[in-house]
Amino acid sequence: MILTPDRHIAHLDMDTFFVSVERLKNSALQGKPLIVGGGDRGVVTACSYETRKFQVHSGMSMKMARRLCPEAIVIKGDFEDYSKYSRVVTDIVDDTVPLFEKASIDEFYIDLTGMDKYSRYNILIEALKKKIWKESGLPVSYGVASNKLVSKVATNEAKPNGQLEIPFGEEKTFLAPLTIDKIPGIGKETAILLIQRGVETAKFLSEMPIEMLEALLGKTGIELWRKANGIDETPVIPYREQKSMSTENTFHNDTTNMTFLHSSLIRMTETIAFELRKQNRLTGCVTVKIKYSNFDTTTKQKRIHYTNADHTLLQTARELFDRLYERRLLIRLVGIRFSDLIPGNYQIHLYEDTEEMIRLYQAIDSVKNRYGEKLVMRAVGLQGAL
Repeated sequence: MILTPDRHIAHLDMDTFFVSVERLKNSALQGKPLIVGGGDRGVVTACSYETRKFQVHSGMSMKMARRLCPEAIVIKGDFEDYSKYSRVVTDIVDDTVPLFEKASIDEFYIDLTGMDKYSRYNILIEALKKKIWKESGLPVSYGVASNKLVSKVATNEAKPNGQLEIPFGEEKTFLAPLTIDKIPGIGKETAILLIQRGVETAKFLSEMPIEMLEALLGKTGIELWRKANGIDETPVIPYREQKSMSTENTFHNDTTNMTFLHSSLIRMTETIAFELRKQNRLTGCVTVKIKYSNFDTTTKQKRIHYTNADHTLLQTARELFDRLYERRLLIRLVGIRFSDLIPGNYQIHLYEDTEEMIRLYQAIDSVKNRYGEKLVMRAVGLQGAL
């Protein structure tokens, strides 16, 4: 894709989305330091700007956040409410623009290319910002640039409740003075690695020999060099709501071996739970399916709090299977389906789980992404894979 002065991509982000929703539900929280999270061993899911001057940030342990800002009001949060407001905003965006991508529960990319034929693109995006505020009560920041990367960084610089446009040709100049941690895709460990080598800003990163970065970070180094130079050719992917995700296993021989059946269920649940996390999605409903040797088929489902965590989904799947299997006939097939899917990631949802649990999932998924999802499996699921 060749970038031209006519390409205009907007990035729209709901400011401190979870906090904003909580304040809509309770106006007494306006202007007060607020943390959304749960449990002293849990993590900060979201925090208000009032807490950030105390160095509180999302992903921080709740114990540390309470120590840094003891006067903060702590709310466990309600993901179903956040999902409801996300759908409200999604509908507003869908009714206003012809092409958009829903990147997460609270952010969107909008392709405004060609809109000048009808109206100034900046007038349209400003009108959308005002419409969202009027119809949902939620504050919005946005950035506009020639590509998704720069528009996202512009949005982050415009917060809170602001807007920023980066003209075509000024992408690299805009990024240059920013610290490397503001470049999407540079995590904590990579930032430390670069800073140790004297690379603290996007300008330094953009000027490094690309061969050196490749030797240091592999293909990631090449991608980070491109980002530091404001290069991003990824398209805006039209939004389509995926309704469900499922898998099933037809056995070579019909069976009543409960150890084998449970192992198969565990393996399948792990597989699609990993796929949920890869796609940054959460499920709110689990369904288990059994087909008997006489081809009779039965299903049972259960609504759950939105999650993509293996331990929660495995417990639910096992519970449904044990309630469903009542006839004691030979089983021909077992299936599992996750439905009511919404955007979201694991850390966003963990109000009660510990930092250790989060790190464990992140480590496991990192290995699976690099070497394949079958490399790391629960031992009890191995029999189902044989």
